Amino acid sequence: MTRNRSRDDDSADSLLVGRVSRPHGVRGELVVDVRTDSPAERFVVDGIVEARLRDGGSQSLTVTAARSHGERLLLSVAGVSDRDGAERLRGALLTVPKSSLPPTQDPDEYYDHQLEGLAAVLPDGSPLGVVREVLHGAGGDLLAVRLTGGDEALIPFVREIVPTVDVDTGVLVVDPPPGLVDDQFEE
Repeated sequence: MTRNRSRDDDSADSLLVGRVSRPHGVRGELVVDVRTDSPAERFVVDGIVEARLRDGGSQSLTVTAARSHGERLLLSVAGVSDRDGAERLRGALLTVPKSSLPPTQDPDEYYDHQLEGLAAVLPDGSPLGVVREVLHGAGGDLLAVRLTGGDEALIPFVREIVPTVDVDTGVLVVDPPPGLVDDQFEE
């Protein structure tokens, strides 16, 4: 049911799409650990990504080339033409504005950042907790929900268990089968 694994950074308006791991070669290429399902859309020639540097500063980078390198991406950016320039970007977090994401075409598809922070309630409206994170696994997507009692529950993100998601009101309904969440909700 989710569409994009881009992770939020600590800015409310940006999404983390990659992290510069290290320089590659002597011509300023960057090895990037990709943090998005859509690297071909996020790292396009003439596209701009914001680099949050290790020293706390930031820098806008214009992509001049991108190519796959195993599980990683080799990225060239304007103004970085040697290994020393690439080395200065080591460890930088690469972000894009949330507003740059295209709208989802399917009403059952959501970006992770749309779900994270939603209030989770039971079908009777009583509070269950808050969605802390969306986890993606081979068996499907899971919502990591911080329960009102402080524990955490992993909720399968399937229509049978999460029948309602209302991003506009900030609430999703969880109808858990017996044993899925703690007995703390039973009196």
